[in-house]
Amino acid sequence: MIRLGMVTIDTTDPRPLAAWWAERLGGKIVHDADGWFCMVRAPEVPVALGFQKVEDPTPGKNRVHLDFDRTPDVDRDAMVTEWIAAGATHLGRRGESDFSWDTFADPDGNEFCIGDPH
Repeated sequence: MIRLGMVTIDTTDPRPLAAWWAERLGGKIVHDADGWFCMVRAPEVPVALGFQKVEDPTPGKNRVHLDFDRTPDVDRDAMVTEWIAAGATHLGRRGESDFSWDTFADPDGNEFCIGDPH
């Protein structure tokens, strides 16, 4: 049997991007291999996030992205404002009235979503 252990994101500078994600998720960098690879663990995230140094990240929209769920006690507008203030770019609200989410890009341009509670 296998299980998903980590999602790895390519970047030209792993440390600052790993630190950004650690701060946003309430986690910490648990491994730093001389700046070419960093691993983040966060309490509410069941897999680690890896940040791997590459000379030339793949251009265009990322083919895999992270999806997070917003808990019912978190106000959507306040959450969007908070992520923007932290350096994310809000790319828009998507979906329908019964299933919607906000799409963002992290400081490196990697897209991710935060969905409404369901």
